[in-house]
Amino acid sequence: MSGPAALQPRHDTLQDWLHWQERLHVRPIDLGLERVGRVADAMGLRPACAPVITVGGTNGKGSTVAFLEAIYRAAGYRVGTYTSPHLLRYNERVRIDGAAVDDAALCQAFAAIDAARGDTSLSYFEFGTLAALWLFARAPVDVMLLEVGLGGRLDAVNILDADVAVVTAVGLDHQQFLGDDREQIGFEKAGIFRAGAPAVCGDADPPERLLQHARDLGTALSRIGEDYGVERVEAHGAWTYQGMGMTLEALPPPGLPGAVQHGNAATAISAALLLEDLLPLTERAVRDGIAGARLPARLQCLHARPAVWLDVAHNPQAAAMLAAHLAQTPCSGRTLAVMGVMADKDVPGILAPLMPRVQVWHLGELDLERALDPSILAAHVRAAGADAVQVHAGIRDACRAALLQAGPGDRIMAFGSFHVASALLQGPFPWAHGEPAA
Repeated sequence: MSGPAALQPRHDTLQDWLHWQERLHVRPIDLGLERVGRVADAMGLRPACAPVITVGGTNGKGSTVAFLEAIYRAAGYRVGTYTSPHLLRYNERVRIDGAAVDDAALCQAFAAIDAARGDTSLSYFEFGTLAALWLFARAPVDVMLLEVGLGGRLDAVNILDADVAVVTAVGLDHQQFLGDDREQIGFEKAGIFRAGAPAVCGDADPPERLLQHARDLGTALSRIGEDYGVERVEAHGAWTYQGMGMTLEALPPPGLPGAVQHGNAATAISAALLLEDLLPLTERAVRDGIAGARLPARLQCLHARPAVWLDVAHNPQAAAMLAAHLAQTPCSGRTLAVMGVMADKDVPGILAPLMPRVQVWHLGELDLERALDPSILAAHVRAAGADAVQVHAGIRDACRAALLQAGPGDRIMAFGSFHVASALLQGPFPWAHGEPAA
């Protein structure tokens, strides 16, 4: 980096950089690769400095990235991981060797981007993507794990060609950007596929347009349930993976809770096996990585008695998975929901699978312009058939009220948005009574 911009960066603190980025671009979300690609080339970020696994999908992509990160770190590789959104600190989005980069590194990256972009306007997410790639190149890392922010085809991470592309479950979300049905959304997700590079699909019933796009490109697509899968799961959680020409028996239970995580772990294993020529793995690394994966706010237990669980489910598909988990793990008492949601979400679709599983609803306001007013959310919940509905000034207030109401055999499930998770993970939380989770 050279020139006046390098000597006199625009801002001194990370928060100042982020506030400026939020106001810089004409639209908060502006899908497209031309602008961000031009700046990437000016910074020498293409081609990629290391093998790339790009992970997209409606649900499960964060978990799949977590498994991949844990597997590669267990194998001794230096891993660069880029994910979004963050829960508590922006730094969570960029990890090197499992650790979030510090403020100084991000500020240095943003200054380099600002110096290289000229008069090209970039969005908040585009700045973050370029910063991650710049930092990974300077680490340097052995492998890059890039989580798609929105869609795939026009998402900023797609400026790099993936050595292996992964699409997890495809559901309805962000329809205003991606299309009104799974076929259109599946096509957008498949935009991370590349001709001549393998891809993995963790959706057991993938949209036809996703499959057709792979065929049109000549992409070798490995599908869960056909080319790989979870053969069996024992009562204690051990399981068998079969695919890619091998069988791995008696694998440890995934480090992330929930029945769906066996499939996400299998998808991660399949993607890693497709890169074995470049990044060899031992069976021990796979086993240790599957068991050691961690990811906040995915069926995370916040409080022991009464039980308080947190999940980022925020679309109908994720809500259906959450409802299935509640059905599979019954409690002796009631289930109380703590919920907040963004205004652009399919609220009836989120509520439908959960109504039979939840007896009491505590709704809290999210301090965001895009959030749905909790009184409107309450109207949706009542229209769906609920009688016990309370509205609170905030999510923490809603959770506190649920704790005060909960009996010994009850459980509380907080969900609806990453912002719900963020609010409840900010400590210390004034728990009403009982024991915090260990």
